[in-house]
Formats: sequence, structure tokens, C-alpha cells
Amino acid sequence: MKFTLSTFFCLFFLTHGILFAQDENIEVPDTLSGWDKSWDIHLRGTQASYSNWSQGGTNNIAASARTVFTAMKAKNRFSYAFQIDSRYGGARLSEQGLRKTDDRLAITNRFLYDIEDDDSEFKLFTNLTFRTQFDKGFDYGGGEDGEDRLISRFMAPAYFGQNAGLAYEPGNHFSVEAGLGLQQKYLRDSALAPVYNLEPGQNLRSEAGFTFATKFEAEIARNVDFLATVNTFTNMKTTIRSTDVFITHKINGKINDNMNASFNLELIYDDDFSKEVQVAQVISLGLTYSI
Repeated sequence: MKFTLSTFFCLFFLTHGILFAQDENIEVPDTLSGWDKSWDIHLRGTQASYSNWSQGGTNNIAASARTVFTAMKAKNRFSYAFQIDSRYGGARLSEQGLRKTDDRLAITNRFLYDIEDDDSEFKLFTNLTFRTQFDKGFDYGGGEDGEDRLISRFMAPAYFGQNAGLAYEPGNHFSVEAGLGLQQKYLRDSALAPVYNLEPGQNLRSEAGFTFATKFEAEIARNVDFLATVNTFTNMKTTIRSTDVFITHKINGKINDNMNASFNLELIYDDDFSKEVQVAQVISLGLTYSI
């Protein structure tokens, strides 16, 4: 069964109950005063080999790394958050060589201003965001003659976003915000223009529209945290059916101070790239080091 837009929205309603809502909705704790900085490093790896194994299997080695640096500041009614989230992973499969399994570079600047004194639940916000990938990405076997088709590389595409509006943050577990925004899609390699619904030779598209985001996080069991975010961008010149939607679900379980297990599910609908929903799901066990 194809995972279409209608299926996507049905799943969204079942899991969130709100029509709309990227990484830019970082929350600054109400208790923060001055600067707070953190740097997390995550390493994960797997290896499997088979010889005369009746069930079959493919020899493989996989590894991934992620680093997240966050800096926050709060003073009186004003607060600011800056974050760099980068990750990369690859797997070497027997007879297929090295293939990328994860790739992301995201930078977020978030500004907040309390409408009232004493940590108001309503805040004015401005987000400045950037997102791309480090390495080449391929649709394996997706070419006309069955060859691998290049679909992405560094800064192709790259997404820049600027949005501002009103945020409602009643506590540390839930937030929702709405506003107006600008979004630019840039392709350093204009040969990829047809892949992202740009005119041949075109490498930049700017859009203005409406943004909506929601975030929920909570400890659902001892040492087990759940996070769900939904972000949307609706171009003023297109119908609501062309809304870009980004959904993430993350469950992270802490085994000890340095080991954790996690489950990540990401859903993206962007009809410039595909009329079907993009799905990424990762289950991992790894090491985490915090500075």
C-alpha cells in the first residue's frame, strides 16, 4: 500500500490531534538565568557476519555519530537558544559497498520575549534556521536504466527559514506556536533542479507563508523519555494540500550514565520532492558523552 498524503494526515490526527506543527521549537527553561551550554556526543555501531548460515544474511558493518551543541541565555523577559545538530552514519554491506544511513546538519537560532512579567505563558518568537546534509545521497537503482540516481549532496538542497509569531508555552512539556515565515530552498548543484520541482537550471526558490508548530515531551517511564514534534509551512500561493509537514517521534531510554537505547521515527511530506510521504525509522543502542 502506498503511503499517500491522506494516509499521512490520518496518522497525524491519530497521534497528535492537531493539524499543524522542525527543530526550531527549542524550549528555554523558565528557571534559567544567564547562560547554559551543553554538548552531547553520541556513537553507535553494529557488526554482523554469516558463514554457512541456514537462515541467510548479509555481512555488514554499520556506524553512526551525532553531536549536538546547545547554548541558551535568559535575562528578564528575553531568552535566546542556539543549537547545532549534526549527524552522519554509514553501513558497509557485503557485495554492495558503503552506503549512507544518516546525514544531517541543522542550525537553529531562536529568540523569545515574554509578553508579560513573571514568565508569561505567551511569548513573541523569531526563528532563524538552516538545514542541509554533508554527503551525496542516491536513489539506488532509481535511474532510467536501473543505475543509481543522485538526489542530494552538500547544500543541494539547503533550506533556510525565517519565521516570527506568537508562542504558547504553559509548561516544560508542551508548546504550540503560529506565525508568518519565509523559506528559501537552495541547490548548489542546479542539475538536481528537476528532483525538487525547480525549473531546469534554477537553483533558488523563495516562498512566503504560514507556520505552525507543536511539541510534546515527557518521561513516560523511569529513565525513558518521549518527544513528539510537528512543524508545517504553508505557502501563501498554494493550497493547504501542498503544506510541508515534518513529524518526529523519539523515545530514548537511559541504561546508565553513558549508554542508551533509542527509537526515532521521522515523517516528511514535501510535494516538491514526492507526492508520497518520506519515512525514516531508526532503532539504536549506543554511547553518549555529555560535556
